[in-house]
Amino acid sequence: MPRFALLIEYDGGPFAGWQAQADRPSVQGAVEAALARLDPGFAQGARIAAAGRTDAGVHATGQVAHADLIRDWDPFRLSEALNWHLKPAPVAILAVARVDDEFHARFSAFERRYLFRLISRRAPLTHDRGRAWQVSHPLDLAAMREGAAHLLGRHDFTTFRSTMCQAKSPVKTLDELTITEAEIPQGREYRFTLRARSFLHNQVRSIVGTLERVGAGSWPPDRVAKALEARDRAACGPVCPPQGLYLTGVSYPQDPFATS
Repeated sequence: MPRFALLIEYDGGPFAGWQAQADRPSVQGAVEAALARLDPGFAQGARIAAAGRTDAGVHATGQVAHADLIRDWDPFRLSEALNWHLKPAPVAILAVARVDDEFHARFSAFERRYLFRLISRRAPLTHDRGRAWQVSHPLDLAAMREGAAHLLGRHDFTTFRSTMCQAKSPVKTLDELTITEAEIPQGREYRFTLRARSFLHNQVRSIVGTLERVGAGSWPPDRVAKALEARDRAACGPVCPPQGLYLTGVSYPQDPFATS
């Protein structure tokens, strides 16, 4: 059976997350329903596998999944057909590539990248409603960067891990945590970029929620180091809401979409 990699973009707002659920809408369910219109295997219940299972309300601009189909499609025609059948769901297939049977969207990946958007302004959001986390108070960029520096590298991230996390180990290596600031009408936008081989459940939202407390002046920057060292979920700051989080990319030893 030919295997295809799918590069997927979606607005997570209407969905209960990536993972298919029996009684709630999911991104996986939407893509599999579109595939069922095109492939007998999916009409009979075949499943796709993704690089990461985003939570309810989390968006993606670079999710990757793979599907084993009975028919050997031209990749461009498959992407066009899937996008037609995905309407009107806010899900788009950006690219499709034929890959080797050894390729696995999750297990072949060596890096995942996330973006979190945090907006500081008093006026309600309009265009970015549901696509960023808004706070009304000002934030100190330098303080947040100082706090973030304590989290780089290999650590036990138990403090920043959901109690529902199913990962075998809380030890992860955070390769990048950068924060940028930009002026927007009557406010400021802060963008947190995180990069690692893999992340724990709620790790990004726990980190951003904690750094927001630093930026607001409620935490001194060195409290982030103390929270990390505590290895205790109770030492974490608030877990921020999901709507500002985006899965922006997944890296593989060989980019399946390089020539697609």
